[in-house]
Amino acid sequence: MFGSFRKIARSLRIPSLAEREMAYLNGARDRFDLEYRQRQVDRGLFRGGL
Repeated sequence: MFGSFRKIARSLRIPSLAEREMAYLNGARDRFDLEYRQRQVDRGLFRGGL
């Protein structure tokens, strides 16, 4: 019973900021896109001004 509850809880978990940033960086198409995305993350633009 607790096994199925754990699976449901894991699926509803919200990714952390670091995980979202890494997923954003992993979506880069080439080296130049990756550098652009890294600058956005470093400047805080990816976070939406948080």
